[in-house]
Amino acid sequence: MTLVRLAPNAPEQNPVEDVWLQAKQFIRKYARMCTKFKSVKLLFGLVTHLQTFAFPKAFMYGYCSCPI
Repeated sequence: MTLVRLAPNAPEQNPVEDVWLQAKQFIRKYARMCTKFKSVKLLFGLVTHLQTFAFPKAFMYGYCSCPI
């Protein structure tokens, strides 16, 4: 296992920021369906857990693989 420190104060270098951005955009797109916070949590789970993210930034630090 190798620890890779991501740039916490540089969103242009941190691939985690892209995951959050994509999740927020997905939730905004379907916000009209969310009558309760439980619905928001379900949508967030769909976009983050059922998807593989392959952003170019993820490979900035070398090979990036996160098996789930």
